Amino acid sequence: MQTNFTPEQLQDPGIARSNKILRSCVHCGFCTATCPTYQVLGDELDSPRGRIYLIKEMLETGRPADAKTVKHVDRCLGCLACMSTCPSGVDYMHLLDHARAHIEKTWKRPLYDRVLRGVLAAILPYPTRFRVAILGAWAARPFRKAMPRELRAMVEMAPRDLPPPSLFDQPQVIPAQGERKRRVALMTGCAQKALDTEINEATIRLLTRHGCEVVIAEGAGCCGALTHHMGKADSSHAFAKANIKAWTREIDGEGLDAVVINASGCGTTVKDYGVMFEDTPYERKAQKIAAMTRDITEFMEEIGLGPVAEDAGAKGLRVGYHAACSLQHGQKVTAAPKRLLKQAGFEVAEPADPHLCCGSAGTYNLLQPEIAGQLQDRKVATLEAVNPDVISAGNIGCMVQIGAKAGAPVVHTAQLLDWATGGPVPPALAGG
Repeated sequence: MQTNFTPEQLQDPGIARSNKILRSCVHCGFCTATCPTYQVLGDELDSPRGRIYLIKEMLETGRPADAKTVKHVDRCLGCLACMSTCPSGVDYMHLLDHARAHIEKTWKRPLYDRVLRGVLAAILPYPTRFRVAILGAWAARPFRKAMPRELRAMVEMAPRDLPPPSLFDQPQVIPAQGERKRRVALMTGCAQKALDTEINEATIRLLTRHGCEVVIAEGAGCCGALTHHMGKADSSHAFAKANIKAWTREIDGEGLDAVVINASGCGTTVKDYGVMFEDTPYERKAQKIAAMTRDITEFMEEIGLGPVAEDAGAKGLRVGYHAACSLQHGQKVTAAPKRLLKQAGFEVAEPADPHLCCGSAGTYNLLQPEIAGQLQDRKVATLEAVNPDVISAGNIGCMVQIGAKAGAPVVHTAQLLDWATGGPVPPALAGG
């Protein structure tokens, strides 16, 4: 693609990066085949190729974002399926990041939209605030039909149950069972700590059972993805800096072999810290953290899954595996979860179109509930078509989105691996 940025514009590192990305696009249209919003809406401007044209024109002219560009960029899930399909290797993720940040700086959204996004940014990354908001959603549920669609979506997405805070989410060091073979930091996340505390607990049991000392680092928290995807760079970078500082202290102290993450949306963001902090004083530390970050399934395959417990009851259970977009497209971790589940004795079944997004995508299901709902229905239908006893996923957002409609219980992959190697039955399968 030909671009026409001025030499002055190209002095900006962000513009220079986007220029390189734009020039790699050859207009082939392969991306439209796997773009969820193009499949649902059928509008060229709701495909990656169409959005690339809009972003190119906006950045080249240096003008503020306009309503048309904002509409179609906002409709992008950021699922990155287009990047897995693109034969030219177009780095759509970082172009989208640039566009979102430009929109946030230059476009004044309608008041309701500004308030909604501000509320989400002020609540979701903070577990205690999120818990209070869920209690508020319960109180508002009887009145949801009178609410605007976005607020109604927020109320309807609130879980029916709220687990008590887990002691394992507090800063601490959990010793390995037996000989310590590795020392790892576990990112406990933000929304996940409020919605499903069992995921982190199962992950800790799995890691310690396999000889890992697990560090919950003081000062680590939200990865920054939730605000990053809304273009709020100052907020997302502040979260990221806090994590970099927290894990660097551990590296400089007793050392770390890896930063393990069990929410793939977070993992994709943390693995991108090196790019987020290019040309800043944090660059080297950010690159080091990014390089040592592993998804829990990626890490477990590296160290090797231990013996399967004879009395686990997991053998032969049919698992419908949902490949979270952030895991399969963002991190390119595709085979490890399925191999581990099979090794653990499960029968693994994949839906017919595994690349199809479930519609969660961070805050997307709250900001674009109609499109997200259509994608949710399609994803649940394809998963139920494989007749699973249980559905497995590696991202809390996907679990909530799919679990709201699916007939089969939805659990995290780490919970199944924990169960198979000696841990308790996941509560969703035990009726708990």
